Amino acid sequence: MTLRDRLLAVVVAVTWGLNFPAIHLTLEQFPPFLAVALRFSLLAVPTLLLVPRPSAPWRWVLLYGAGFGVLQFVFLYSAIDSGMPTGLASLVLQSSAPFTVVLAAALLREHVSGRQALGVLVAVVGLAGIAVHRAGLNGGATLVPVLLTLCGGLGWAMGNLGNRRAMQAAPGEPLRLMLWMSVIPPLPLLALSLTLEGPARIRASFTGLATPTGWTALGALAFTVLVGTLAGSGLWTSLMSRYPAGVVAPFSMLVPVVGIGSSWLILRERTSLAELGWGALVVAGVLLGSTARRRPQPVVPLASGTGVTGTTSAVAIAATPSPRPVSPSPSDVVAEIVTGPPAADESTASASARR
Repeated sequence: MTLRDRLLAVVVAVTWGLNFPAIHLTLEQFPPFLAVALRFSLLAVPTLLLVPRPSAPWRWVLLYGAGFGVLQFVFLYSAIDSGMPTGLASLVLQSSAPFTVVLAAALLREHVSGRQALGVLVAVVGLAGIAVHRAGLNGGATLVPVLLTLCGGLGWAMGNLGNRRAMQAAPGEPLRLMLWMSVIPPLPLLALSLTLEGPARIRASFTGLATPTGWTALGALAFTVLVGTLAGSGLWTSLMSRYPAGVVAPFSMLVPVVGIGSSWLILRERTSLAELGWGALVVAGVLLGSTARRRPQPVVPLASGTGVTGTTSAVAIAATPSPRPVSPSPSDVVAEIVTGPPAADESTASASARR
């Protein structure tokens, strides 16, 4: 991984970590369900007008949007609105990783390695430690936001399953899938906001937009949409297309570090040493379960043939460089979103030209 791409991965982690104090600032003006509806509506409208539909089956796109877009953010925004410390939320939301492993094993019959099982166990111990610690504060009232955040992590895990199935059906359309996922949440969340938060609270949230709090909330909302979602996800998708997942994914563990640090700097939130210790255990478990051990390369048997030129050794085979996949350029990514993937002959010609 080049130094430039390492820096890009760090930039993505920083933008995603800054999403958490941005959510807190958004919720100072808007109620949680309405805030999530606004967040995804700003993505859904241009997507419906400009971006072709993905070729993946709709049931997987719906599962992706319902889990990642609706359940995750409904519970996360509700948790922060009800008193969950923003930095701690960025830690507890990492529960999506062990939840994904467990759900994939239970629903998709995916094999769970011993390393993954140990990682899940370590992360669960860390999450349980945070829950027990929060249960002992203020008569247990601080436990509810933790449980809501855990539900958000479970929703994210469900979205991961839908995303995985959709990507299997349409492997060349990650950004388009992400954009069309944003079409799912707005209507159910607007209905939820009207039902539970009420028209009066919704109207009141729009009356103070000219105040400093209102401008700050609008800026934070724009940050989560434009920087956190579009720019962050775009850069992350580009990195994942060029490097193995095991090389790129560990950079996401910087997100809770940035989330805690930025919450302390911007919101003056303090995270106790006990919660930091249990949170470090969660991060360690996620890293343990998500980084695979390198397996030794299989020995290639000698090919038999007549004469010296008809025999190929394993050393020669191993020394032969394999063709490196061509990474999509930014213009290719934009073209793929707006016009769809190129035809097979066009993509082959383009790849040959870049080589």
